[in-house]
Amino acid sequence: MQSSNPVFARSDTFNGRSANAYGNPTYPGSGPAAGYGQPTPGYTDPSSWRTGGPGQSTAIDTGRITIDSVVQKTAITLGVLIVAAAATWVLSGDLTYEADAGPLIGLAMAGALIGFVLAMVNSFKRVISPALVLAYAVAEGVFIGGISKIFETMYDGVVVGATLGTVAAFAGTLTAYKVLDIKVTDKFRRGVVAAMFGFVAVSMLDLVMGFFGSSFGFNGFGTLGLISSVVGVVLGVLMLILDFDFVERAVAAGAPERESWRAAFGLTVTIVWIYIEMLRILAILRGND
Repeated sequence: MQSSNPVFARSDTFNGRSANAYGNPTYPGSGPAAGYGQPTPGYTDPSSWRTGGPGQSTAIDTGRITIDSVVQKTAITLGVLIVAAAATWVLSGDLTYEADAGPLIGLAMAGALIGFVLAMVNSFKRVISPALVLAYAVAEGVFIGGISKIFETMYDGVVVGATLGTVAAFAGTLTAYKVLDIKVTDKFRRGVVAAMFGFVAVSMLDLVMGFFGSSFGFNGFGTLGLISSVVGVVLGVLMLILDFDFVERAVAAGAPERESWRAAFGLTVTIVWIYIEMLRILAILRGND
């Protein structure tokens, strides 16, 4: 079943199709039991082929994605992001006056821009690159560390609240997904992805209009900004459900183990989304006290 999520859409293995040792897709019903796809006489199963020079023999990696491998790669990716965020926070020094935040804002925006570019590259690569996933984590870590410190300086305590809120949202969604046995239908998937793109489009429009002094407050700290952030958190939770579903599909399809990095990337993107929206909500509420 074809995925609509841009992170997983170009991955055969995240769309109910497995892959052989070379990353080429295989489809349900295409094996020997289906009456074709039998090995040609004189040839062996490619998964058993070995490479190397004379006297050397290296088996092709036929490992498959598992829940454990997804958890491990996600932990590594988030760990790199957190380290980059902590380093940005510590190395940026103390923020005493609002003017002090200028360089940090520039650094955070640079991290966000680089992270966006790397997110697009990772989303549209057929063969996932662990190095690019970790590079994305570093860039987003710089953005998260910078923006979090600025918000914490302006609204004391919001970072802890946003972190706890993000953890609660993730844990609650995962629990609901498993306990309630949530089934993701095509209609649900298309609706969530369409809503996500619509949300991003309106946010970008407001950002561009802001450059000309015509912002309508979607990204602001007023009532509309609060509503947009609440909607953003809801969308983030729904995207988490899609992420969990995609991981289950990949495991069921027997995806190569390297696809654990794609799953880790997708989950990290969603977690960052939820954290930023939580941070905005708490900042807006604190600012209205």
